[in-house]
Amino acid sequence: MKRTHNATDIGLGLVGETVVLNGWVDSRRDHGGLIFIDLRDRSGIIQIVFNPELDESAFHLAESVRGEYVVAVRGEVRERPKDTENPNLKTGKVEIYVEAMEVLNASKTPPFYIENGIEVDELLRLRYRYLDLRRPEMKENLLLRHRVVKEIRDYLDERGFIEIETPILGRSTPEGARDYLVPSRLHPGEFFALPQSPQQYKQMLMVAGMEKYFQIARCFRDEDLRADRQPEFTQLDLEMSFVDEEDIIALIEGMMPRLFQSGCQVEIPVPFPRISYQEAMLKYGTDQPDLRFDWEIVDISGLVANVDFKVFASAIQSGGVVRALNAKGCGSFARREIDELGRMAVEYGAKGMAWINVTETELKSPISKFIAPDTMQEIVKALDAHPGDLLLFGADQADVVARVLGFLRLHLGRRLGLCSPTKLAFAWVHDFPLLEFDPEENRFAAVHHMFTSPKTEDIPLLDTKPQQVRARAYDLVLNGTEIGGGSIRIHNRDLQAKMFAAVGIDSQDAREKFGFMLDAFEYGAPPHGGIAFGIDRLVMLMAGRDSIRDVIAFPKTQSASCPMTDAPSPVSPKQLRELSLKIRET
Repeated sequence: MKRTHNATDIGLGLVGETVVLNGWVDSRRDHGGLIFIDLRDRSGIIQIVFNPELDESAFHLAESVRGEYVVAVRGEVRERPKDTENPNLKTGKVEIYVEAMEVLNASKTPPFYIENGIEVDELLRLRYRYLDLRRPEMKENLLLRHRVVKEIRDYLDERGFIEIETPILGRSTPEGARDYLVPSRLHPGEFFALPQSPQQYKQMLMVAGMEKYFQIARCFRDEDLRADRQPEFTQLDLEMSFVDEEDIIALIEGMMPRLFQSGCQVEIPVPFPRISYQEAMLKYGTDQPDLRFDWEIVDISGLVANVDFKVFASAIQSGGVVRALNAKGCGSFARREIDELGRMAVEYGAKGMAWINVTETELKSPISKFIAPDTMQEIVKALDAHPGDLLLFGADQADVVARVLGFLRLHLGRRLGLCSPTKLAFAWVHDFPLLEFDPEENRFAAVHHMFTSPKTEDIPLLDTKPQQVRARAYDLVLNGTEIGGGSIRIHNRDLQAKMFAAVGIDSQDAREKFGFMLDAFEYGAPPHGGIAFGIDRLVMLMAGRDSIRDVIAFPKTQSASCPMTDAPSPVSPKQLRELSLKIRET
């Protein structure tokens, strides 16, 4: 019996017709004289009915099938009686009265229910991922991903981009995350590296005159994992010649509304807000601000520079800052809850946490005896605080205070339900530092990567004040998660060599690792820039999920392993010999 329709193709317009359906038994109900089966295929579910008066053999066969059996049925489409319609199903007004059935394959009892919202250990779900993907919510995640990727391709194709594949096997240039290395059989003792991104290749494509390139690229990073990281991931990678920052921002602000409309029927307004890196760190304590709620961190160093409270005064005297967060509505917290916030602050690097509870009658605080009443009122005014608010303080070096108060802001926002996954808050973050000092390496390192162009007016500072140089870089943040980042690139050989020198790569190392790029820049490299988006993260947010593993067909665990295939796994001594490798006992 060859399928004539998918389940959700069946509607009132086919009543009276004979159809053939193939699929899985989702559930079975025996009502004595009749047997009802919900038949599931990729499109959805439809109810099929077995009546012994129509076909006794099919009825008896239906008595023996169980959940997840694969079956083919042929029968007549009938309209359901009004009192039996199912408004939760697209096919809820019709059913199939079966005239014949064939069991295409039996099934063992699954280790968990094939339904949404199951409470099952994730390792078990990953071990039986082929069953997990049968669940409607997981199937919908993959269909959403498909729609997003298709829309990306259509949008960029319409604007003159060409999709070009770049190599998976390349040269190791260990800057940033660790490379995944691939030993070469033909070149014993030498290794390929899997790409962390197609960065260098796409810049070479600009030198080659392609002008507008994109790729749905597989990338690999051997790093510690989190809910939004995987050892292998997918990104939209694109590059354009003869552009500046505004061209790339305009391109993306045209694409995002289309992706959300096509993917999940959500309208998003453009243009997106723009925030400088310095403003983001000051107001939100992070360069990935969550703008779904409007709490802002306020610098009060000028108000408290001369108070008797030594924690504040000494922080300022040592070159630090005092900043505060108005946790609106948290004045009702019990003392033990406030103390717990203090413990969290210490975990994130603070030496402690001062606070003020604003009530109708007074300002309750352990620090009130050290600060004059007038100054306390000025603090309350600066933070626009009202009765019922809780003011939290950080006093330390600017980076520590930003980290601590940024964490507390986000923690309380989530706790109070201010971070609804259905609310979407985009923002561009720009004017990043080009370099940051790495105390372990005792040198400067690139904040984004070594091919990011400094702002033209800051180039003279590379030699004298490298920490003050700003990058022509931009990140797109959604709900406190960076979903994309890019920059205008260096296209001048001398400036690229200068950048290598700024991060401690001498001319010999630069020639050895990046000689091909330096050479290419001598043959008419155009000004160019681009951006890359994490498709896994983007689809995760669009689907309202907490982990990118829910939008990847076959993800790895947080230990970078696959429970379904048991990868990674040992290889045979013969394979090791062919690769000139030997496993050393540790």
